[in-house]
Amino acid sequence: MNGPDLEAALAVVVGGTVTGLTRLSGGASRETWAFDLTQDDGTVERLILQRDPPGASRIGGGGMDLEARVLGAAAAVGVPVPRLVAASEDPTLVGSAFIVMQRLDGETIPRRILRDDNFAHAREVLAAQCGAVLARLHRLDPAGIDGLVDVDQVGQYRDLLDALGQPHPAFELALRWLAAHQPTSARRAVVHGDFRNGNLIVGPEGLRAVLDWELVHTGDPLEDLGWLCVRAWRFGVPKPVGGFGEYDQLIAAYEAESGTVVDRDALRWWEIMGTLKWGVMCIVQATTHTSGIVRSVELAAIGRRVCENEWDVLDLLACQPTTVPAAP
Repeated sequence: MNGPDLEAALAVVVGGTVTGLTRLSGGASRETWAFDLTQDDGTVERLILQRDPPGASRIGGGGMDLEARVLGAAAAVGVPVPRLVAASEDPTLVGSAFIVMQRLDGETIPRRILRDDNFAHAREVLAAQCGAVLARLHRLDPAGIDGLVDVDQVGQYRDLLDALGQPHPAFELALRWLAAHQPTSARRAVVHGDFRNGNLIVGPEGLRAVLDWELVHTGDPLEDLGWLCVRAWRFGVPKPVGGFGEYDQLIAAYEAESGTVVDRDALRWWEIMGTLKWGVMCIVQATTHTSGIVRSVELAAIGRRVCENEWDVLDLLACQPTTVPAAP
């Protein structure tokens, strides 16, 4: 469903007249469309539609309905998010599961955020802003949001890698190390799951909104901090936090807002886990293309990044003081 048919279907879902429907680039796992909604009183809203491509696979996540519930809860504790308009898992409404939300001004392209003069001040404050926002998110009680799941990620990604049937010794080595050194934390929180540069709307003043909640789940809150520090999200800039900040900036702001102390060894474990996860996700994205489920140059290009993550995870393991256990 595209073009006029999609415009008509959206008008039924959101109520009003839909114009200017335009497919946007970016986002490998979902289609993103911008459009304007005109109400009967002449009010115009700028909105975004995200929907699943037909046949696309999900790694984790509980669907659009769960994402909608989490957006509402996150907004209530001071996490900046777009205003939710509609969401449904019903594929008959607009062709597949979807979510509609407010379209906000700002930049999401990491290259511009990390290099353009217009964002020089933002780069100075973003790491601290991210730490404070994550601390607010992690105050949410996961038991209060239906549909969140808590999964052992080492086992999940070992099983996923095995199912893909491709040899990747670097990832096998990382999985053994991760299983042997997994931190024990009794603290469980609502975890965004993909909190990183590229999923943030940024203005000259800094963080404006957090996007792409499709991987939200229950877990160790340090997962979000470690994921933000994965090298892939630095986009060629050496600063460890998203390419724009330092560990100390992120951690100090998180500790001040949350009242908890960050275990830096556990944070590094989650950075290694995140690197392994992204490497396996790259394989999945490429397989989605090569299998013919969704033919996409973008998915194919992501597959070429697997080797980068193999290098990154070996580099991280080489800096650890303990040895990797032998294979059973």
